[in-house]
Amino acid sequence: MGQKNGLLSFALASTLGLSSLSASADIVIGVAGPHTGAYAAFGEQLWKGAEKAADDINKSGGINGEKIALIKADDACEPKQAVAVANRLIDSDNVDLVIGHFCSSSSIPASRIYDEAGVVMITPASTNPKLTEQGLSGVFRICGRDDQQGQVAADYMLNTLKSKKIAVIHDKDTYGQGLADATKFHLNSKGVKEVIYEGLTRGEKDFNALVTKIRYSGADTVYFGGLHSEAGPLLRQMREQGVKADFISGDGIVTDDFLKTAGGVKFAQGTMMTFGADPRQIPDGKEVVNEFKSSGYEPEGYTLYSYAALQTLAAAVKATKGIDSIKISSWLKGNQVPTVLGVKAFDSKGDLKVSDYVMYQWGEDGKYKQISGL
Repeated sequence: MGQKNGLLSFALASTLGLSSLSASADIVIGVAGPHTGAYAAFGEQLWKGAEKAADDINKSGGINGEKIALIKADDACEPKQAVAVANRLIDSDNVDLVIGHFCSSSSIPASRIYDEAGVVMITPASTNPKLTEQGLSGVFRICGRDDQQGQVAADYMLNTLKSKKIAVIHDKDTYGQGLADATKFHLNSKGVKEVIYEGLTRGEKDFNALVTKIRYSGADTVYFGGLHSEAGPLLRQMREQGVKADFISGDGIVTDDFLKTAGGVKFAQGTMMTFGADPRQIPDGKEVVNEFKSSGYEPEGYTLYSYAALQTLAAAVKATKGIDSIKISSWLKGNQVPTVLGVKAFDSKGDLKVSDYVMYQWGEDGKYKQISGL
């Protein structure tokens, strides 16, 4: 890892065609994610969380008296664009720290650029294990990993649903296929062989041929690794063809946009997914959740994870009295951090020492609720 030394610097809050929180701050933090395109709902979650955290910290006097400015950087969940965004944040915007990205396929290549520049990054949402297996000391995540998430899903299918015939489908992306593979690994380790293992193509909308294959397989459960943009149409076409198999996915459908892509509640209800224990119910974040709701915004999905990511960076900068990436990394791996998600601690790879994946289910009211680990 390179090292970013010296005094906290002023950086002009220019953006990749987008906005910043303030142009007069001392600490500049990039918030990278899919702020446009099919996955923009997740980018909004990251931005809303970071924006409120920065605002709250600035109102309390900032970090060691210095204010925070945010720069919104749009990668559209495209790896090539993520690399361009990372280079722009480093070379032109002179960011001191980075929150992001969302998609693992973006975070992994971008992380190498930040590490080379000596800029610490923390992702609120990228769950592919490869991100923190690269040996980059300045890379952190404040969410769990897909090998943990996949095990929870596999155990639930076998022990609670008593699934006998499981189809494993993925979107061929780093996140989606990685999650599907992790789930498949745990199923196979329990002696269960999937009846179908197949990938679809992100961006396509007609999955009827695949649904026909699922129907003829006799699958009683379909596990999908991917995002809501493909999960929704796949589920809708399953129901339209009369496939009544349970539908389970991961944290890639933790957004109300899943309902839209699935064609409404009548198709989406009953869908299950893995995600961290509902962050909106954690006592440490109660005040922030109430303030979000009072403003008319529901802090769903990864909103509070992004808030916690900024709290984590702020705590490290405050403790080390600067943005030296080596000092920040060392401090984070040796200390606990109070956040809206509770007290967090990181291991030597930059992963959380404890993850809390549980199962959720979308209900007839169009909301998702925790159904395990209560």
